[in-house]
Amino acid sequence: MATTETGARDGEMVSIIVPTYKEVENLSPLIDRINQAMSATGLNWEVVVVDDDSQDGSDQVIAELASRGLPVRLITRVGQRGLSSAVIEGFNCARGERLVCMDADMSHPPESIPALLGCMKREGADFVIGSRYVTGAATDESWGAFRWLNSKVATLLARPFTKAADPMAGFFAMPREVFQRAKALSPIGYKIALELIVKCDCKNIREVPIHFANRKFGTSKLNLREQVNYIKHLKRLADFKYGWFSRLLQFCIVGGTGAVVDLTTYAILIALAVPHFRTAVAAIFPADSVFAAHKAGVALVIGRGLAIWVAMTWNFFFNRRLTFSHTRGGGNVLGQYWKFVVACSMGAVVNWFISVLLPAKAAFFDAHKLTAAVVGIMVGTLFNFTLSQQWVFRLRHHGRSGRGG
Repeated sequence: MATTETGARDGEMVSIIVPTYKEVENLSPLIDRINQAMSATGLNWEVVVVDDDSQDGSDQVIAELASRGLPVRLITRVGQRGLSSAVIEGFNCARGERLVCMDADMSHPPESIPALLGCMKREGADFVIGSRYVTGAATDESWGAFRWLNSKVATLLARPFTKAADPMAGFFAMPREVFQRAKALSPIGYKIALELIVKCDCKNIREVPIHFANRKFGTSKLNLREQVNYIKHLKRLADFKYGWFSRLLQFCIVGGTGAVVDLTTYAILIALAVPHFRTAVAAIFPADSVFAAHKAGVALVIGRGLAIWVAMTWNFFFNRRLTFSHTRGGGNVLGQYWKFVVACSMGAVVNWFISVLLPAKAAFFDAHKLTAAVVGIMVGTLFNFTLSQQWVFRLRHHGRSGRGG
């Protein structure tokens, strides 16, 4: 990392963080507009451009602007890439006690920065969003239905974490003291505002309407990879905010898909493989043996066992990939697999035991045997989950928390 300037923090200063990659055409007009907007406020301010080693002449533009007396400095990150981590880098290096984040593509109006700062001071807000979706806000008509729908779906998926109308916004302000109470920042992708709202435990969130414009220069960084990163980000935030309950829900979702795999595999085996199993049983065992006499039943037992094994294997790999993804580097895959098989087998025994014990011990469950079976499934699932978390996928190394990620 390289920086063109350093300085002590100033409690009266506003630091405006602009993460960039290949945005050289936008820098000069953007900072000129910031200068015009901030000059009227009477506040001390600085612009911190955090560039992911664009090598597009951004350093020369920033040097020229600084030579004109504008309070702008450049941080160049080498070997790192990502908007969210760039914003955190900028916040950590900023001199001001009031922090603003905005994109470099001219979509966020610098003229609205004073409104964000005024709302923060007036309302005592933890977090102020330059919002596209509150009364008085607007987006360019050329924004497009697909992009609008994409934004709305992303906002809907963020509802378990905040009720803000536009938590996906890249234009926001917050006090440094709120940023400093962040816990275990691990940003991924572009949705840094949502990360900070959750990890800084922001309660008093306000939104200021803005006009969101389309970029004039450069190309958008939003692509399919970033959509996937957003889903990964939501999973991380859910684990952080809801802990074991989040992982239990993921465990149950994986189990539900496993049930579909189980039944589908069993149906295929009945249709295609069971006749061959019958032939194999007849060939292996004498004609007068009990196995040969019941070769159809034996074939179904084999088919059922194979279907359960396939589903169990499916559940293992998806729980390792999703539910307990934070432990993937902490254990031998084969060892974890056999532990998972043992855990699931024990869970099945618990399920069976509860399902038959309740009707035997309680008149209500004797009259409602399916209810007893449901209780058995729930207890068995909790048993499986507990063993999986505490034994199969137990995290055996630490030190991953903190501000990086």
